[in-house]
Amino acid sequence: MARLRETHERELKLAVPAGFRLPEIPGEPLEPRTFTSTYHDSADRALTRAGITLRRRVQDRRGLWQLKLPGEGERLELEAPGGPGTPPPELAELLVGVLRGRALERAAVLRTERAGIRAHENGRAVAEVTIDTVSVLDGRRVRERFVELEVEALDDEGAVALPRLEEILVDAGATAGDGRPKAFRAMGHVPVERRAPPSWAPPLEHVRAMVTEQVAELIAHDPGTRLGEDPEELHQTRVATRRLRAVLRAARPLLDEAWAESLRAELSWLGSALGPVRDLDVLLERLGEEIDELDPPERRAAGRFLELLEEERASARSAMLEAMSSDRYADLVTRLETAAVALRARPEETSLEEIAAREFRKLRKAVRALPERPTDEELHAVRIRGKRARYAAELAEGVAGKPARRVVKDAKRLQDVIGEHQDAVVAEERIRGLLDQVGSARAHFAAGQLVERDRERRRQARAAFPKTWSRLKKSGKRAWS
Repeated sequence: MARLRETHERELKLAVPAGFRLPEIPGEPLEPRTFTSTYHDSADRALTRAGITLRRRVQDRRGLWQLKLPGEGERLELEAPGGPGTPPPELAELLVGVLRGRALERAAVLRTERAGIRAHENGRAVAEVTIDTVSVLDGRRVRERFVELEVEALDDEGAVALPRLEEILVDAGATAGDGRPKAFRAMGHVPVERRAPPSWAPPLEHVRAMVTEQVAELIAHDPGTRLGEDPEELHQTRVATRRLRAVLRAARPLLDEAWAESLRAELSWLGSALGPVRDLDVLLERLGEEIDELDPPERRAAGRFLELLEEERASARSAMLEAMSSDRYADLVTRLETAAVALRARPEETSLEEIAAREFRKLRKAVRALPERPTDEELHAVRIRGKRARYAAELAEGVAGKPARRVVKDAKRLQDVIGEHQDAVVAEERIRGLLDQVGSARAHFAAGQLVERDRERRRQARAAFPKTWSRLKKSGKRAWS
């Protein structure tokens, strides 16, 4: 990974009429450039369907491979030098889970002539505004031409300036583009908008839609999870894994039992590979914030806690990547893609509202059984029940509408409260365990302060639990009674 150069790309793509000229924008002209980009994908366009682009760009006889991964409001661009033919290993290994043995082929060749300006605001450069004249090549023949206007932020301040620059360009005649990368446009690819089935659709269709959505999420976040630069990528991969398992569990009355349980078992295996790294990410972030608030002597002593946890995380991440590079993982994702197209169903049907109501009744029974002062384990068990009730309500949302959405919202609040309690429990246990390896007096003193903070978090979560549960109980009764 050492050779990879990373850029977070935040940009606007606008359409322009014939003869469009850039309006007067403070800044400096960019040197005109011409480059050729060869895009690669599998025959069935697995990368394109995941919103990923892989290309080799040649400018002034210098070749550079670029991999763009989708993200929330931005794209991550990774660059590595390499010759024609196959991408460098640093990029190829990030695509193992998406391609899963599919061969790459040339998907499109584009020649781009670029000109524009580096826009300034308040005396500093904030964005590059460029007009790209793109030729889609078929051998030496130009098959198609189009013009695209791009505005790319140079930094965080530039991202804030994008709406203002867009307004200026729209006033000059530009119109909203469809946001597709150039290669997608050249290949005629239009992303399929995933829409919830209508309320009157059969229950199995709602299950299939949710499975389809979560499988797409799992695949989309696979490269970022392998890269390991943004903990949110792993978090979203784990969430998709959990939701898939929960949906298959909630929809058991509708599905072939052996088929569904087999998939759930494999998802459980994947979750056990992802979980330790994600849990350590959460612990490291929380513990790091709390250690920063200690006095310098204790902060230095407690720094060893973080070092030990980082070592543990590195080991857990190696095991996770080994699992994600296995045939077992590839087989699971392929099975999930197949499931998203064709679920194996039982002949009889059960309504989604009844499935959600059943999970809510189990949650209510579990809360009713709690003693006046429940143990940490008993509260954690309620949290698991709460997750199941939430995911079942999400499954029924397309049928039940607003009442189900209220249940989902209130169930998430309950999860957050008990999750805060569980995080504090785990943090205290881990701190005590780390003291066996860090035995200085300062470390013990620092640990005492950290543990007291975790105990306060637990007290606050327990105090918030009754009110949070009361709200969910009311919305659950309204939705499912």
